[in-house]
Amino acid sequence: MRLIATEEGFAPVEYIDEYLKLSEHLDTGVSRYLAMYYRQASVVRQFTDLDSRLPEMDEYGVDVHLLGIAAPGVQAFDAALGTDLAQIANETLVKAIARHPTRFAGLAAVAPQDPAAAAREVTRGIRELGMNGVIINSHTHGEYLDDPKFWPILEAAVACDAPIYIHPTFPSEAMSKPYADYGMMGALWGFGADASVHVVRMIMGGVFDAFPDLKIVLGHLGEGLAFWLDRLDNRYGNIVRRGGLEPLGMKRLERRPSEYFRSNFYMTTSGMNTDPPLKFCLDMFGPERIMFAIDYPYEQTSDAVPFIKAASLDDAARRKIMYENAEALFRISPAAV
Repeated sequence: MRLIATEEGFAPVEYIDEYLKLSEHLDTGVSRYLAMYYRQASVVRQFTDLDSRLPEMDEYGVDVHLLGIAAPGVQAFDAALGTDLAQIANETLVKAIARHPTRFAGLAAVAPQDPAAAAREVTRGIRELGMNGVIINSHTHGEYLDDPKFWPILEAAVACDAPIYIHPTFPSEAMSKPYADYGMMGALWGFGADASVHVVRMIMGGVFDAFPDLKIVLGHLGEGLAFWLDRLDNRYGNIVRRGGLEPLGMKRLERRPSEYFRSNFYMTTSGMNTDPPLKFCLDMFGPERIMFAIDYPYEQTSDAVPFIKAASLDDAARRKIMYENAEALFRISPAAV
């Protein structure tokens, strides 16, 4: 059975170099965290030398990596440099896909620091470069996609029928202090916390009333939000009943919060390799909204592939999760017969 992995990291050499330059002037938990990766030659090779991952893909039967720029991505820089690096990343990725068109697909990087340029890069990435979607590494200098200034990016994604993968990043400066200790700022806890805040802001900010056809993808089985949907509905309904929307500066939504999640969101299994969370998400959403992912090179192919192959799934669900959903959502060409 075909296997498409849908959250697989890559980075061009130029991005790694610019981040290391930036980190020379920083001494923060984030800079130290990323130095664990970006100062190790073996890890840098995993990000930058895409051909080097093919033997491992072959060993475990992974047919396709859907590639997206690693966090914090081009959003770490100023608008001009971020825009330039997004273009470099996308052109680098397209060249790798051209070398291995049956093994790689790609998500276009954009720099929301310049919303107009980012919207143009969405259109260029999808319509000119033939990429399969867009990746945004959560907040941009503490600002989120609920802010209308970013909506040209969403308009472009909808016009191109391009799903946006909201990949986690470190909590914004405004929320970072409680995460600064014990390594909590990264994937241990801060990544999921930031991404879930981002998504709740989008829902409560009316983004999906304005863009009902917008498609959002989340990793890590939905960044914990699947568990909280009933609570979101319950508390939103309570606020409405008590007349709290205006005093709290809230919007009146056209639907319950959970309904947007069920209609506009997809999730991947990246980094989540145990049965109970997968079963919970299957019970909540069915197999149509779930896709396999590894989260390479942060996670291990040797963990993710055996897990999904042994998961308690019927054949129809297994096909959807392992490749059919990814083919349909990201327009990845079916395997040649």
